[in-house]
This record gives sequence, structure tokens and C-alpha cells, in this order.
Amino acid sequence: MSEKWTTANIPDQHGRVAVVTGANTGLGFETAKALAERGASVVLAVRNVEKGERAAARMNGDVTVQALDLTSLDSVRAAAAALRSRFDRLDLLINNAGVMYTPKQTTRDGFEMQFGTNHLGHFALTGLLLDLMLPVPGSRVVTVSSTGHRLRAAIHFDDLQWERSYGRVAAYGQSKLANLMFTYELQRRLAAHGTTVAVAAHPGVSSTELARNTPAAFRLPLTWLAPLIIQTPAMGALPTLRAATDPAVLGGQYYGPGGRMQIMGHPRLVTSSPESYDVAVQQRLWAVSEDLTGVAFPLDAPGQAASVGLSVKA
Repeated sequence: MSEKWTTANIPDQHGRVAVVTGANTGLGFETAKALAERGASVVLAVRNVEKGERAAARMNGDVTVQALDLTSLDSVRAAAAALRSRFDRLDLLINNAGVMYTPKQTTRDGFEMQFGTNHLGHFALTGLLLDLMLPVPGSRVVTVSSTGHRLRAAIHFDDLQWERSYGRVAAYGQSKLANLMFTYELQRRLAAHGTTVAVAAHPGVSSTELARNTPAAFRLPLTWLAPLIIQTPAMGALPTLRAATDPAVLGGQYYGPGGRMQIMGHPRLVTSSPESYDVAVQQRLWAVSEDLTGVAFPLDAPGQAASVGLSVKA
């Protein structure tokens, strides 16, 4: 496999069904477009169906649209039910959609917006679709995290919804740390099944609509440095695409740009923060997430010390 992994390295995807959340723009659009061009049947799972249809019209291949609003558990359940009625198998679930640095607000279910959208919505969607994946050899759940999981990040179990105080950078960091912890714990639970794997990826610093709420203190330096540190959405999507399609990928791995500080470059295997590998916190977060969403996964919980199937090598 080439050191500089590109979309040319994506194996043939004919016969595979892929669901990509947030696929009408940015990283999700580029991810879905590349999969469709390689032959996958791709579903754009998006909040705005009209925008999704316009995005689908710009792609070549078998591309359809499914309404999905991750800020509403009712919408997540409806989307999962619709997908289950259309498909009897699912090869790829790419949890890509997200919000970043939003002002303090809540989802329709009362969750802090970033935690509710980025983590809980995807947690629920995965749990509701997973039994379509378990019988499918080579199926993968790919969840998109961020280098932001290192910024002032922790899982604040005493105030998960930031009701006492709110910091949008720290809240984003919590949601992206949760994405990684979810991936690692999901892989631990999937290991015994031997078919589906869970993998994480991050895009480095990419030019997308996600950054529209970036605090002013960050915005000006980013403007100055943009030519040096910001890559295109097509490049930013490569770690996700590699995590989703590279035959060498193992469950529990994390892919990001290979350049300095994982900001830019072609995708490679990377490591996440030491905090993200805390098994006790992963398992506590899982239990809390099941309780908050009301979604139980069709998997047995592993032992407290289990680590089979979790790869953390750089």
C-alpha cells in the first residue's frame, strides 16, 4: 500500500452499502462521493433533505438521501427504521456529522448541543443499525473525531450537559473525546463477533462549514495561517476513507493526517490522547449513553479488564 494513501487506493466497493451522516457538504460530501465513485450504494443521512438531494445530484453512482436530525432521538429512530426497511444489510456506517464550538444551546431532548449531536446521536444511530452489520463480514463503523479531543477535554460526568457552566471549546473537546471512547469500547464489545469492527478517524485542520462558530481569538490566527495549516475537504476526508476501506485496517485503530502535529497530509495510523484509552471511563460513558438515549446495543458487555480486539499502536 502506498505511503501517500489517496482515493486511488480505495478497493472496489460494488455490492457494499454505506450510510454517511452529514454528507451534504464538507468532509461527509467528499467521503460519500468517493465511496459512490468506487461502486458503493451510498445513503446521505442529512438533516436538510433538499440540500442532500442537491449534493446527491453532484455525485456519480448509486446515491440516495435519508432524513436524519441527530439533535432529535425521535428523528434518529425514524431514520434507523427507514433504513432497516430499505436494506437487509449494512457494510459501512460513517458517523461523520457534527457541530463545533456552538453557543450554549440544547438538542430537542435537552442534551448540550455538541455532546448530544456529536456523541449521543451517533451512539443511538449505531445501536439501532448494528444488527444489520453484525452478519456482514468486513463491515465497519467509522466515527469521526478531532484533534480537539485533546483541548481541555474530559468526560464531565458530574455535569455532562454543562448546566452549571459552559465553555464551548471544552464542550467540543468532551464530545470528540466521547467519539473516541465510544469507538474503543464498541470495538471491545464487537471483538467476540469477528465480523464488524469499529474504527476512528480525524481530518486534521480542514476548510469546512464546521468552523463557522470558531471563537474570535482563534479565527484571526487561523486566517493568517490558513495557507500553511488548512487542507481541502477532499484531503480531510482521506483518513475517514482509509479507515472505512483499507483492507489492512484493524478494529480500534485511529487514522489521521500524517504531517506534523497531524494537521495536514495523507492518512496514516495515529494515536489519541492518553485519557481516551481509559477503559473504566469508556465503560462508564457507555452505560450513561445507553441510559440517556434509551438505546441498548445487541452486544454482550466485556469483562472490566477485557482488551481483545483493541489496537492502539502508532
